[in-house]
Amino acid sequence: MPDRGNRHKLVIYSHTVDPWWRLLLSIGVVQAITAVCLGYIPYFQSARQAYDIPDTSMVLMGGTAVYCLLMAFILASIRYFAYVQPWSDHLRLVTPFLRLKISYRRIHQAVSAQFERLYPPPYKRSQRNFCRRLGGYTAIVIVMQAFPLSRFALRMFLSPYFFPDQTPRLALLVPDWIKFSNELESFRGSWVQSQQASREDPRQALYSSISNQGWDG
Repeated sequence: MPDRGNRHKLVIYSHTVDPWWRLLLSIGVVQAITAVCLGYIPYFQSARQAYDIPDTSMVLMGGTAVYCLLMAFILASIRYFAYVQPWSDHLRLVTPFLRLKISYRRIHQAVSAQFERLYPPPYKRSQRNFCRRLGGYTAIVIVMQAFPLSRFALRMFLSPYFFPDQTPRLALLVPDWIKFSNELESFRGSWVQSQQASREDPRQALYSSISNQGWDG
């Protein structure tokens, strides 16, 4: 069995940054096209002279375009730096500002639940559209004995939608929850079996080996 599984994108981050990077991309493209037209196309240069647009405004427009395009690229990249990935002995949760390893020893079970059951309406006005977009998703809820870090520390780096309640549980929303659930259970099951095998009494194995040698002799 491989030592790691697939990376499953965290939907929370995708839905959070998607509207912003698209907006910044649109603004950057419009600003860049406007700056190029006013600066290099003769037809628009006459309009620039007619409205007496100074060079400083052109520089500011170009700088704004570069900044918006750069921020759009950074926000779009965040979606690929926020994922959850099963490993041979732990579950890895990665965000742009946090890299968390959750040992399978901590995990009691992993269950599925609809987002609307974990976070039922009514929602605040500021959360309404966001929660409606996530309403069709199924989350994999990791039930643990205790968090690997304090709840306060985790809340500093993770969205409130990772925490269904005050118990040590994490709700993970991924695009394909069935694939992630099967993969997680496969890795965790293999780890449990290896732990059970390692707890077997080595003296019993030695006794069996000696007995078999004596019988063969």
